[in-house]
Order: sequence, then structure tokens, then C-alpha cells
Amino acid sequence: MDDKGLVVITGSTGRLGSVLAAGFLNAGYQVVGLDLPSNQVKAWPLIEVDVLSAASIEGAFSEIAKRFGVPTSVIHTVGMWGMSPFKETTLQAWNLMLDLNLTSSFLVFKQAILSMGEKGSLIGIVSRQGAVRGASQQAGYSASKGGLVRLVEAIGAEYEGSDLHVHAIAPSTILFESGQKGGIQASQLLSYCLMLASDEGKQTNGKILEAFGDG
Repeated sequence: MDDKGLVVITGSTGRLGSVLAAGFLNAGYQVVGLDLPSNQVKAWPLIEVDVLSAASIEGAFSEIAKRFGVPTSVIHTVGMWGMSPFKETTLQAWNLMLDLNLTSSFLVFKQAILSMGEKGSLIGIVSRQGAVRGASQQAGYSASKGGLVRLVEAIGAEYEGSDLHVHAIAPSTILFESGQKGGIQASQLLSYCLMLASDEGKQTNGKILEAFGDG
């Protein structure tokens, strides 16, 4: 394993996950991706996982330990966005939003801590709607991301002073092409994640990093 450590990234075949995985790999880290079944071929190994299943997540981290060692950082990028007028929001849509954005974070972070031995870094992706103010017609999204903010703060408080540090990055619109305006470049989010995964990140344990760019 590379000296810089082993980084596990959920959703590493997604747009943001791919940028982060490639960036950490280029920075000298070993990278393992956790994803739904995919035919994509990546420069890092992929392990199948259902982030809404505790058993699936436990099995994935067990496989990581056997094949690659103990992770030093876990970055959870899986989530979803959606909007609808509040009175038209169905219970099914509400539950799906909370499951993917909040419950999956709980399950992944819990297993990560068990697997990492309470040492290393955890990073979640929230949003301006969760970190600052809820948005019109985005009740489920705003509530789920706001819950993730509080989850990160609570874990950070519980492990304050230990070798585990936990963070969340709150982007506005994430941009994937150079020259785009109205948000923050994915490459900048990579820079933030690299910082938070390092020893420097210990200084901001339990904090939410606002990353709005020009959006």
C-alpha cells in the first residue's frame, strides 16, 4: 500500500466520485471504490455494495480489510437531489431522499469507524441547503442534508481529541467543465478533500467547510 494511505470512496464511478478517486490516486494514495454493480473500468478496484444495507456495507469493508488493509480515509459521495412542491411530496419520495442522503451516511460512517479502529478521517458531502438554509420546493433534500450536517458535528464531538476526525464539505452547484460559472469546480472539492484527509484536517474536526465558489 502507498505510504499516504488507503482511501475508500463510495460512488466512485459517479461524476464527483470519479474526480475524487482519480485525484487521490494521482496524489499517491491507494483508492478503493464502493459502488452499485457497474461495467465501468476504472484505474482503481471497485467493490459492489448497497449503501442502504448494513450487511452489504459490513461485507464490503471486510473485503477491503482482507484485500487492501485498513482504510485511512473514507469519503461518502453517494446521495441524490430532487425537488417538488411540499404538498405534492410523497412519503415514498421523502423516505428515499432521507435514506440515500442521511441513512446511508450513518451506515457507512459507522462501519468505517469500526473498520478503521477509530483512527483516520471521514468526509461527507452536504450542501448549501443543509449548511445554511433550506430551499423552496426542496424540503426532503434540505432536511436530509441538514441532518447530515448534524451527524458530522455529533460524530466529531464524540471523537474530539482522538485520532479520528470527521468533516463535511458543503458545495453549491458542482461544476465539471473548466470555464463554467455559477458554482464550484469539482477539482476544488478534490483539493479540499485532500486537505481534510491529511493531518491538517484534524484542526477542523466536526466542522462544515462551505465551498460555494462563485455560485
